[in-house]
Amino acid sequence: MPTYRVLGRTGVKVTPLCLGTMNFGGRSDVHESRRVLAGYLESGGNFIDTANVYNDGRSEDIIGEWVRDTNVRDKIVLSTKVHGRRSPHINDAGNHRWHIVREVENSLRRLKTDRIDLYHIHRPDNDTPIDQTLRALDDLIRAGKVLYLGSSVFAAWQLAEAHFTAEKLGTARFDVEQPQLNIIDRRIEEEVLPFCIKYNVATITWAPVARGRLAGTYTRGGRKIPVGTWYAAQNKTDFPAVQWPIMEAVDKMADARGCSSSQFAIAWCLQVPGVTCPIIGPRTVDQLKDNLGAMNFQLTPAELKAIDALNPPGNLARDPQSGPVPR
Repeated sequence: MPTYRVLGRTGVKVTPLCLGTMNFGGRSDVHESRRVLAGYLESGGNFIDTANVYNDGRSEDIIGEWVRDTNVRDKIVLSTKVHGRRSPHINDAGNHRWHIVREVENSLRRLKTDRIDLYHIHRPDNDTPIDQTLRALDDLIRAGKVLYLGSSVFAAWQLAEAHFTAEKLGTARFDVEQPQLNIIDRRIEEEVLPFCIKYNVATITWAPVARGRLAGTYTRGGRKIPVGTWYAAQNKTDFPAVQWPIMEAVDKMADARGCSSSQFAIAWCLQVPGVTCPIIGPRTVDQLKDNLGAMNFQLTPAELKAIDALNPPGNLARDPQSGPVPR
């Protein structure tokens, strides 16, 4: 895989596809999770992303045990997150100092490491002023427990507030944002990506295949949601009608290119201006191998134009009367 991309102003070099591990300890058992980790490392990958809430901390556990057993800690850039509820305790969630200080220790213990390379605030928290969050995170950096800071799914105005608050306080800032981006959901191209380009904030974008919607999972063989898929597990019975033609068009363009639908969708993300690294989330080694194949080609100007015609920059493809699109 190598050819590296610089992670914004951190100066750290990472491989173009980040390995997401939300399936670890859940849909991927320990054995398969370790096979995926080993396959990713063998391919040259060096950027691994997890979160303290993924399968109740089991994802962090699996990564930590693998890192300990293989002695690869200094070969990887390790990212995790804080925000989500971790117990019934009223304060055991959110972006306030009480929760952050508690959870960073838990993540360090599960990951079996003395530092977190990139620590994300997993979601915004309307109950906690951003200055408190930034001061707590800055203290972790000064203590050597965290090296760099990131946000996730922040609106452009929230990124701006955090950026200029950090500048005013003299604290560390968010150097990375982790938003959703795929051919169906292009909302971040309107404001978030321009902000990140302007202020040199790296972006590691998630759901490049839209949880299988752009992988041919629901279209090849008919418009249906098969048993065993992620959306079936969420009791989803259909997608917004406007999305099906986009999904099928991606299948056709992938067929014409001679690649899988997922490879085509990930390759598109790799070419979006302002995107540093898409996050792939393979459940199996076979899916990992497929996803890595997205790096073997680039979309042509004609293909990029065809995608813009399907769903223009800044747009979320949804029916006017439909409910929220599941993430």
